[in-house]
Amino acid sequence: MLEFISLTFISSLLISIFIIFFFIKSHPATKNPCPESHPVIGNVLSLLRNLHRFHDWITDMIRHTPSLSIQVNSFLNISNGVCTANTDNIQHMLASPNFSNYIKGSRFSDILDELLGDGIFNADGQIWTLQRKIASHEFSTNSLRLFVSEVVDSEISDNLLPFLSRAEEENRVLDLQSTLNKFGFRSICRVGFGVDPESFTRNLDFMDAFDYAVENCFRRITSPAPLFWKLKRFLNLGSEKRFRESVNTINDFALGVIASKEESNDRNHQDLLARFMVWSSTMEFEDEKQRRKFLRDIVISFVLAGKDSTSTALTWFFWLVAGNPRVANLIHRELSSLGLGQSRRRFGYEELKGLDYLHAALSESMRLFPPVPLNSRLAVEDAVWPDGTQVRKGWFADYSAYAVGRMEKVWGADVLEFKPERWLDGEGRCKPVDPFRYPVFHCGPRMCLGKEMAYMQMKAIVSAVMMDFQVLPVDGGASPERMMNPPYVLSLLLRMRGGLPVVIKRRRTRNGIGM
Repeated sequence: MLEFISLTFISSLLISIFIIFFFIKSHPATKNPCPESHPVIGNVLSLLRNLHRFHDWITDMIRHTPSLSIQVNSFLNISNGVCTANTDNIQHMLASPNFSNYIKGSRFSDILDELLGDGIFNADGQIWTLQRKIASHEFSTNSLRLFVSEVVDSEISDNLLPFLSRAEEENRVLDLQSTLNKFGFRSICRVGFGVDPESFTRNLDFMDAFDYAVENCFRRITSPAPLFWKLKRFLNLGSEKRFRESVNTINDFALGVIASKEESNDRNHQDLLARFMVWSSTMEFEDEKQRRKFLRDIVISFVLAGKDSTSTALTWFFWLVAGNPRVANLIHRELSSLGLGQSRRRFGYEELKGLDYLHAALSESMRLFPPVPLNSRLAVEDAVWPDGTQVRKGWFADYSAYAVGRMEKVWGADVLEFKPERWLDGEGRCKPVDPFRYPVFHCGPRMCLGKEMAYMQMKAIVSAVMMDFQVLPVDGGASPERMMNPPYVLSLLLRMRGGLPVVIKRRRTRNGIGM
């Protein structure tokens, strides 16, 4: 028996040595900086120590490298890659002629498949091209005007402002992040799918399930050993069991939206879902189930874009403004200068376009807190980035918008200051910005189609709220200390941890300048 145990131990040891040798030889080290890496286990120990501050950990490592790029070594070199905040590298990855060498790929799709399927944010190649072409019709200037005048204005007047008024009258603390999340959800359901989400009795279940699913996908991305979460998925245990239940709730909601759309017999085909339904009728599917799966992926992808991105951006914006009274006063002065006086009329499309200082403040807020802090691609072939970083075939290639916004080499010594003026020219007008220096809306062929719609929605919300109310965070707004350790959730979106509890105070006059 003892001899058998000894032979088993020796055999296991030899196999382990062989595996380690194989991985090291098949993935030779490059000259890229790789902070806090160890043989065999790679960056795992450092990752575990810093997981609670993941984005700031990445930022710290990148900041201390000459080229603003690092190599990431995984356990047993199973999934190595590189991450950058170098604007030249970002341009190399996201613009032609190198765009086709960096795809979403199997690593990304495996993590997000249950949630996003073949939707536009998870697709490559022809299916991505076709979806983008169809979706682009929804973001024309005329569509933006209708979005502001019909959907956003009515949601603000009928739901958001009455809700804030009741909270103010009752002196009640509310979670602003949750409030904005619901606003975004209602808006995308109306403009994207032509349905009223209130008609679905389980829409709150959907929102909770959606938030959990998005967070779990990011946990998969940051898992030190992907085999663990894959094993939990296979055995349907723990977080993966809850994730599967959440996806079932998400599917029920999405298929309900599709069925409602079909039952309404809508022939106008003006909204996003209607356009895709018409397009799907010309495509060849194996069966009706596959067609509905395709439409389901469309619905979920645009819920992700419309529900979470703007609400996340606005949450950080109100937090920053509350900690910077000077900026708050300048925003309110610009709003008051439009001369609407005591009128309850909301700002129109052209007026919102002309709010340069507010536009700059929103841009500055998203520089510091981009809704999507990290983006990942997979290298199709070996490549060398402009800074000399070597990228191997099959490696992931990440760029961190969060880190870019915190690099002194990119934004100067005042990089952590909330300073909208950096976006303005000498006449107070917004000046053009290099998209690779500001990859908040991505860059190149995958530039966000909804960029202008997002700005319009955020401007409409901020202008309506700040003209009537003061938003006072219970725990105070942004401070230099909190800017160094911001309270975010580890998720695909940079959501604020614990929400943003606020008290609402009505302004004495709409023309008052003080916060």
